[in-house]
Amino acid sequence: MPRLLTALACVVIVACGLGVRALWDGPVPKYAGDALYTALIYALLVLALPKVRPWVAAAVSAGLSWAIEFAQLGEIPAILRPVLGSTFNPPDLFWYTAGAAVCWLAHHRLGAEDAQQG
Repeated sequence: MPRLLTALACVVIVACGLGVRALWDGPVPKYAGDALYTALIYALLVLALPKVRPWVAAAVSAGLSWAIEFAQLGEIPAILRPVLGSTFNPPDLFWYTAGAAVCWLAHHRLGAEDAQQG
């Protein structure tokens, strides 16, 4: 996947996260934010390692999101709470997985299209 496209995806993911928070209240922005958080990790991973296989990027991004969520069972330093959160919430695990799955599907499909064109 081209780096410029991946960098643009990072910007779009952040814009979507901010947009969801600005437009809705309640569980919609919370759970969309969880999926987008994992999507951003996925995109940053692909940006750093452009040849990473989609399933590896999905597993690493979901795994990292899960690890951060389980870390919330302990004490997160106050300075890191805005980025890492502070309260363990089991449904977040589903939304992290959903975000990684959507990214895997998009990345896999884009890779298949690139292979057909190239």
